[in-house]
Amino acid sequence: MSINQEQVLILDYGSQYTQLIARRCREEGVLSYIERWDIPLAEIKKLKPIGIILSGGPSSVYDGNTPRRIEDLSELEIPILGICYGMQLMTRSSGGTVESSPRREYGRAVVNLRSGSRLLAGLEPEEHVWMSHGDHVTSIPDGWLQTAVSDSGVIAAIEHPTKDYFGVQFHPEVSHTLSGAKIIRNFLYNICDAAGGWSMGSFARQTIEEMRKKVGEERVICAFSGGVDSAVAATLLHKAIGNQLRCVLVDNGLMRKNEAEDVRKFFGKRFGESLIVVDASKEFLEDLKGVVDPEKKRKIIGHRFIDVFLEEAKKFKGAKYLLQGTLYPDVIESAQSHGPAAVIKTHHNVGGLPAKLGIDLLEPVRDLFKDEVRQVGRELDLPDQVVMRHPFPGPGLAVRIVGDITAEKVKILQDADAIFIEELRNADWYHKVSQALAVLLPIYSVGVMGDARTYEQVVALRSVDTRDFMTADFSPLPHGLLARISSRITGEVRGINRVVYDVTSKPPGTVEWE
Repeated sequence: MSINQEQVLILDYGSQYTQLIARRCREEGVLSYIERWDIPLAEIKKLKPIGIILSGGPSSVYDGNTPRRIEDLSELEIPILGICYGMQLMTRSSGGTVESSPRREYGRAVVNLRSGSRLLAGLEPEEHVWMSHGDHVTSIPDGWLQTAVSDSGVIAAIEHPTKDYFGVQFHPEVSHTLSGAKIIRNFLYNICDAAGGWSMGSFARQTIEEMRKKVGEERVICAFSGGVDSAVAATLLHKAIGNQLRCVLVDNGLMRKNEAEDVRKFFGKRFGESLIVVDASKEFLEDLKGVVDPEKKRKIIGHRFIDVFLEEAKKFKGAKYLLQGTLYPDVIESAQSHGPAAVIKTHHNVGGLPAKLGIDLLEPVRDLFKDEVRQVGRELDLPDQVVMRHPFPGPGLAVRIVGDITAEKVKILQDADAIFIEELRNADWYHKVSQALAVLLPIYSVGVMGDARTYEQVVALRSVDTRDFMTADFSPLPHGLLARISSRITGEVRGINRVVYDVTSKPPGTVEWE
């Protein structure tokens, strides 16, 4: 985290929307970071934020063990905006009252604004917002002003007339609050006096210079996949240190059709001798023979990957750093800067490699969200075929082949998946959906091809629309497009005689099948 860049600090009390707050601030040109609600005050002072936002959260401010930290923040003498739980926390700490609501208010709501609000300046007298709360403020602290009330009578916004303290019961960070961006912009520029200027172009230039100074004459090795995260991270480093970087692409035989060769051709032109491709497909497939359990598949692939990568790393002697394409959501989900919400996962991009290699990590894009990484990629002149690629799981097609894995099944799935993606591109649908994939099922069905009876496998097509991959809806692909894809797969891919389309949302399903 930079202590020189103008920034807003978000204290996370466990809201499902905390990452959205950070994204909205960055979209307005102001760098924002998320920290736990109990980060020491001394650390906050070192960061020198121009403002603080208190997130929402699942707790009740009147419960005994709830996170309540707020009073010491007044020492900073900077603007503070409390959202939902954050507003309730500010209210209670200043002498107001918060009580449980007779009924939970969740979803779209209408609020009526009162004139004179600095935070809500420029908004309409009546605004549509998104509520999500079980508690509500029943009386505001002495000296504060009520600036908005919902149609149901809930106090929806408050502020102090002389101090830069503000609270909103609704969530301005979600798209359902129609003027949410204006509210956040008011806080950043009219109240925090932000200068703005945070952009991906400035980030790229600054990062290249910082990496050049940090690495010096040392060597850096990278586990390279060709996906957007590793591609952007590697391109930044290559611009900074050139052939001091060694990118190792391990072809595990489970990549998409022709993917290893496509990556080699494209990045070979950019990286030259800095890119090494290792074909270990036979070893991976041999390890996976007869394995059905998806978790065992992941572990086997992870262990073999480490073995292959370490063997290649030995040839690049003296490397001091391991480059990873870790993103900001990975950092947050690893609980390195997480609030009282449950820890989602422990993040290790390349499964224990730093410890085994005995070298330090370089993570040049760890402060960015996925869409920001894509923007940096464009600043680095990477084409859309790289920066807009759909996500692809680390274990590759191993978790898209339900059941045991063979070279024959891999080829069948590669061919079917390639047709699916090609037709999406031809119909201008590839960039309209968030992720599309094909899954080979361990099911055989009867079919008729020509005058002959067939008994062959089934492919399921999956395409989802999502903003954050925490939830997702299946894509409403046109029937004509699905029919064309099905016709091509059954006609061109030997071993498939039936195609189905997955219409399950997340939840209850997941994006991947395994």
